[in-house]
Amino acid sequence: MTMRVSAVDIIQKKKSKEKITVITAYDYPFAKIVEESGIEVILVGDSLSMVVQGNDNTLPVTMDEMIYHVKMVTRATKKAMVIGDMPYMSYQVSVEQCLTNAGRYLKEAGANAIKLEGGNEVVDLVKALVKAEIPVMAHIGLTPQAIHRMGGYKVQGKTEESANKLFDDARRLEDAGAFCIVLEAIPSDLAHKITSSLEIPTIGIGAGPHCDGQVLVLHDVIGLFDRFVPRFVKTYTNIKEPIISALKQYKKEVEEGSFPSEEHSF
Repeated sequence: MTMRVSAVDIIQKKKSKEKITVITAYDYPFAKIVEESGIEVILVGDSLSMVVQGNDNTLPVTMDEMIYHVKMVTRATKKAMVIGDMPYMSYQVSVEQCLTNAGRYLKEAGANAIKLEGGNEVVDLVKALVKAEIPVMAHIGLTPQAIHRMGGYKVQGKTEESANKLFDDARRLEDAGAFCIVLEAIPSDLAHKITSSLEIPTIGIGAGPHCDGQVLVLHDVIGLFDRFVPRFVKTYTNIKEPIISALKQYKKEVEEGSFPSEEHSF
């Protein structure tokens, strides 16, 4: 029986000074491709609200929709760790609400861990989740669910006060039992300081090269999401153009009657 990558394995990678690779993916075919690439962790992010559903931000996606996508990803994988992202208002109301929704990821969708956004304000939630045997990936810095409070997608931790708060948040989240922390859109020097101070790994996205691992959205990596491209994204290939070219050729052949041919008929 193949064992999935676990929270223990992720922590061990930091101790061994091995970098951690995380990709955000949302469905069966892409999750299978990610698994075949050898990437250790698949995050089913609430970013699917924008990338898959076409919304302007992450706020509209629901818990049921997230469960639906996590099920597809776990069905496609055997080795990669699968993490379900807690959507907006799935954990903010109460500890009981948080535990119920997080538990659904493990019970119904087969996820191995959950991710939630926030610093000191979610420490009690993290403690309760860990006590309930639910591994937690924390997330600080630019937290997209706080877009209205933050006034948009802006780099965080640029002032001494905000940098100190993020540093303190990271330490408190580690103490609460989180097994790793996503650092999003913060200065590289601050990410280095936080990473050096923790025994658990940091996973960077727009946080420079000093984090213990990195995460990007698959659709950004392969050029399928081009509505906007943040500075921290690197597009490694662009499959959009070949797809459009193939579809245009299909349309042309159907219209001119060359497809289907004898070869594609019974």
